[in-house]
Amino acid sequence: MTDELVRRTAAHTARAIADGEVSAVETTQAHLDRIGSVDGRVHAFLHVNADGALAAARTVDDRRAAGERLGPLAGVPLALKDVIATKGLPTTCGSRILEGWVPPYDATVAARLRAAGVVILGKTNMDEFAMGSSTEHSAFGPTHNPWDLSRIPGGSGGGSAAAVAAFEAPVAVGTDTGGSIRQPAAVTGTVGVKPTYGGVSRYGLVALASSLDQAGPCARTVLDAALVHATIAGHDPLDTTSIEAPVPAVVAAAEAADVRGMRLGVVRQFAGEGYQPGVEARFREAVELLEGVGATVVEVDCPHFTYALPAYYLILPSECSSNLARFDAMRYGLRVGDDGTASAEEVMAATREAGFGAEAKRRIILGTYALSSGYYDAYYGQAQKVRTLIQRDFAAAFEQADVLVSPTTPTTAFRLGERVDDPMAMYLADLCTIPSNLAGNASMSLPCGLAAEDGLPVGFQVIAPPMADDRLYRVGGALEAALSDRWGHLLIDEAPDLVTATAGEPS
Repeated sequence: MTDELVRRTAAHTARAIADGEVSAVETTQAHLDRIGSVDGRVHAFLHVNADGALAAARTVDDRRAAGERLGPLAGVPLALKDVIATKGLPTTCGSRILEGWVPPYDATVAARLRAAGVVILGKTNMDEFAMGSSTEHSAFGPTHNPWDLSRIPGGSGGGSAAAVAAFEAPVAVGTDTGGSIRQPAAVTGTVGVKPTYGGVSRYGLVALASSLDQAGPCARTVLDAALVHATIAGHDPLDTTSIEAPVPAVVAAAEAADVRGMRLGVVRQFAGEGYQPGVEARFREAVELLEGVGATVVEVDCPHFTYALPAYYLILPSECSSNLARFDAMRYGLRVGDDGTASAEEVMAATREAGFGAEAKRRIILGTYALSSGYYDAYYGQAQKVRTLIQRDFAAAFEQADVLVSPTTPTTAFRLGERVDDPMAMYLADLCTIPSNLAGNASMSLPCGLAAEDGLPVGFQVIAPPMADDRLYRVGGALEAALSDRWGHLLIDEAPDLVTATAGEPS
């Protein structure tokens, strides 16, 4: 029964709990047992909230027993990226500098999930302060890809994607600054969505780059992602960048799964050298499938996308260097070198040296330099001008197409350690995802098959205009249905059974 419960979708699980077919406690315990069985090898979680999760599940069961009508995700277990503040639970951001910190408040995302009766299983691993594309920059060790434990699960939110792919949680929430939800989804065969910037509150998200960060869902199906999206989205007066507008009808769009009459724009700049042949092949097949169920395909030109990567790696480090200055050993978190005689500056320096990892230090130094006197206009200022040009490229493209499509990432999951000492090779994993963050667009990655070369998942990216998030779910739902009809099952069902598998073990 445990295996059956953990393999159910979130939508199925919620219906079964509401109908009394299974209890929320049974469902939660099944997922906790699964975590106990496989997470020693996957390392998706940094903290498992077993007692709290079971208590929350009992509350849902009590509400059902009292005749209360439950919401669409009540009793569903969920994994939460460890960059989202949670009252009473550690929030480390994958960094030693926050090791053991327990926030006294909930992020709006966490509060909305709790209010909806969602059961928070625990906090998932991530690259330190969301800086990375492989989850190898976590201070607490890397996460492993459930499809092949010798490979990366993507980043920075590899823990959330791996938890979902390993059936440790039916759904999760991550954050996406340059692809940190979508790129892990692509390489783990899951669904990941970056909502429109401002569509989901950032209050309580520990900031990396404030103009880029956005929380969003991770799931095994498009409908499950929509259910999480609808739960966490909406205006929040605590976030000054929150959009005061109705949440797009994402659940209805996922259920409709209809692309008849829609124009899909294939981005010319997201093709060519550096793309794995198996990735391109699965992408082209997916486009043909969508064309076969009623979409029209056009090619669009976005000439400034080629400058997105360098612009992003000036804007993000600049904002990061400012945001991470708050970790000064004076108020919370790690404190090193305070022997009673050291000055505040000496304690700050010692703490930051001990608490920040190499990638965090690299980006802080880059950002500080880009913002420094005499270089601001040449670097940060120029990058912001490129950002404007990319936004104009999107505006022009959306006059020709309703959504844009591309591979999510140029390759399948690479091996752990393969790029960790080559920052540029690591950064290229986000080549296709970064433009959406610079422009604030809504974007989704969903699985479109396995690459012939290595049998690993390939991601298909859909990009919609701001506050047109429902278009992602129309296209995603249609592609998922077409692929499921072809295969007779979801791609995730081909993932190896980690309980019995021995192939691909980490060395």
